[in-house]
Amino acid sequence: MLSFARASEGNHILHAFDGFFCKKSSSRLDALLAGLIQTVQPLCIANLKAPKNEQNSKYEQFLGILLDGVELVKSCEKTSPYNIYQNLRYASKIHQLEKEICDFVQYQMPLQLCLDVKNLITELTSLRHLYESRSVDERKVNETIVPKLTNDPLENATMLQQMGPDMFDGSCDETPCECNCYVKTDFVVGLEKNIGNLKKMLLQTELSVIGVQGMGGVGKTTMALSLCNDRDIKGAFRNNIIFITVSQSPNVKGILETMWEKLFPRKKPEFQNVEDAHRQLQQQLLRQAKPTLVILDDVWSRANLENLFFEGQSYKTLLTTRDRSIIPTTASAQLYELPLLEDGDALSLFCFWAFGQRSIPNNADEHLVKQVQAECKGLPLALKVIGSSLHGAPRPAWESAKKKLLNGQLISEYHKESLLRCLETSIDVLDEEARECFLDLGSFPEDRKLSVDALLDIWVYVRRLEWHDAFAILLEFASRNLLNLTSNLRSQAINYGSASELYFSQHDVMRDLALYLASRDGLVCNKRMLMPRKENNLPVKWELLKDQTFAAQLVSLHTGAMEEDQWCEMNFRQAEALVLVFSESKYFIPTFLSSMKNLKVLIIFNYGSKRATVNGLSGLSSLTQLKTISLERLHVPKLHEHSKVLQNLEKLSLSLCEGLGNMSGFNNIQSSVKLSRMLDFNLDHCCDLEELPPGIFDMSSVENWTITNCHLLRNLPDDMGKLSSLRMLRLSACVGLKELPESIGKLAKLEYLDISLCECLKELPEEMGKLRNLEELDMRECSRLKKLPRSVGGMKSLKHVICDEKIAQQWNRVKNSAITELRVEVAEAHFSLDWLDG
Repeated sequence: MLSFARASEGNHILHAFDGFFCKKSSSRLDALLAGLIQTVQPLCIANLKAPKNEQNSKYEQFLGILLDGVELVKSCEKTSPYNIYQNLRYASKIHQLEKEICDFVQYQMPLQLCLDVKNLITELTSLRHLYESRSVDERKVNETIVPKLTNDPLENATMLQQMGPDMFDGSCDETPCECNCYVKTDFVVGLEKNIGNLKKMLLQTELSVIGVQGMGGVGKTTMALSLCNDRDIKGAFRNNIIFITVSQSPNVKGILETMWEKLFPRKKPEFQNVEDAHRQLQQQLLRQAKPTLVILDDVWSRANLENLFFEGQSYKTLLTTRDRSIIPTTASAQLYELPLLEDGDALSLFCFWAFGQRSIPNNADEHLVKQVQAECKGLPLALKVIGSSLHGAPRPAWESAKKKLLNGQLISEYHKESLLRCLETSIDVLDEEARECFLDLGSFPEDRKLSVDALLDIWVYVRRLEWHDAFAILLEFASRNLLNLTSNLRSQAINYGSASELYFSQHDVMRDLALYLASRDGLVCNKRMLMPRKENNLPVKWELLKDQTFAAQLVSLHTGAMEEDQWCEMNFRQAEALVLVFSESKYFIPTFLSSMKNLKVLIIFNYGSKRATVNGLSGLSSLTQLKTISLERLHVPKLHEHSKVLQNLEKLSLSLCEGLGNMSGFNNIQSSVKLSRMLDFNLDHCCDLEELPPGIFDMSSVENWTITNCHLLRNLPDDMGKLSSLRMLRLSACVGLKELPESIGKLAKLEYLDISLCECLKELPEEMGKLRNLEELDMRECSRLKKLPRSVGGMKSLKHVICDEKIAQQWNRVKNSAITELRVEVAEAHFSLDWLDG
């Protein structure tokens, strides 16, 4: 068996025993399930023949549970004992199956079923215990992993991959040691020579433009990011280094606005268009004379590049591209071709991701490892992704990967399909549930930092996953380098079903893989209708089939500034999720929206630099199945005017939106209209939000309430106490918030409170002591908060407080006198604007 190079021999024996026990348990479960199905089927048939008033649907439901159990046992047999994320999901699934069977036992049933059902429950309990021993409970995973996530996706992937069940006992830290704790690394093996060459070129005074050309996945972005952090380059350019991702469908005016904000301290002027922005930037650059390096990553067209080029004393541009023809051929410009890795460097990179070390471990089959590595043809992305997919995998998985890779052709820019077939082997290790989730990634644009919450909404409402199972899949994808996962502020909100602080992005080649695999069923029958690239209108072939009924569950549209007459009627009656992506100041919602009667998830994402005005939202009123709405960078309409939609929603997320300054309309809504089904309410960076009307607090079921980075918000109404089901309350970075309402003490179910970065908050109300169920309190960087209320000793469930050093002294006194199990954590100052990038 090929396994973790860091695991001890004893662990190999234990995992081998686990596999043996799992197969024996699965065999016994198969027999028990088959016997029960054979017994229950005649009962179901007899039940159907009985008069309707004597029929009992419980037996049919139980038969369905047993058949689902057969499929679950088959899936369990394929799991790896090393994959903690997969084992976490399957422990949850087995537990759910146990619960459903136990619920059935409560009803009267024939005696011949009683013993068999009890034996089945016993076997399921044993199998669940095995999976729980391979992983850890969901909360422990979140508490251990999420605080370690950073804004560096490579570092996150390394940490996630090296996580094992023995790392959650609190004994490991981030320093190298004998235990299997993860080790931070800036691993750029194979690129050191190229980085050295580019450093020399950047330091040559006669060169102002350097173009790095290479095929997709060859390491251009990795190398460019390494140069950003290089000590010599930082010194030469005095830290005036800007990294900008351009991509295939850039908002050039938005990029120019970002460049101004990062280059010049003075206020950005209002640019009329791209030409005006370029002219003013050029004029300003000629006035200032300081060394500056601008890195333009992933440039696809010469036209875009010309709008992003500038001249200035000591001003240099480094660009990365796949197309050498767009690189200027002037005397001050130079091309640098990035080759594939040589065999030795390729093996080192592959081994790092497959085994966590630079060489083949002694217990691995050297010949087999080299065969698989060789078929990656020196392409860093393939080496990283395929190596990650085989991390901890048994020998049959390696043999299967080798066989599939051998059937492919040489990887090159002219064999894109062959590259995708090569990378497809990294998807083969996923179970069917996770594979479907991977294909959904094609609905989001590449190289953009996107909210994890939006992605999880699709997996929860369309793929019917439990939230914690969806999050486990996300972590597994990040550990396999199938997506990039980043975090800007480390908190424990994830324990309460909120991933609003996490972001994901994807390499364009990995998105191409998702699109390639998702397109195999044909346009009409496909479960997904995804636009691969931005187009000004709907794709022509879609319009040609507009009279057809599409089978798509998920529809994703990436267009320009659509007007009402640019849409045509499309039949997406089975669609459950709609993703609208654009980069414009005005946008008209698709006219066919009102006909999408099964729609559950609506995501509108504007990645332009300015907030967009959206028209055509009246169609929302007919969408009675809609469960979650996520809006980003929009001028939102008056929410109370869409009360019919809101009263059916379970989740509403608004980020970087305007139009919330006057929400008083909520106070005028008829009393019969309540947001009684809302479970998750999220407002982030809503810059004109000044107050919350009392009427908006009629959310009797809401569990998660987040208002973050809303700087104009001064006070919260006393009606907040109506949120009787609230478990998590986040008010982070509401820098103008002066006080918390006394009614906060009525939130009897509150378990997590985040008031970090509330700089104007001077005191906490005495009613805080009534929060008997509060477990976590994050109050870091509340600089004006000097004193705790006397009542805090009454919060007997409080386990963890994060705060600044001065207030920590008071908490330690509370710990010594009243809450002996309390853990007081002194936080370092942490503030980042990285969320603005991408």
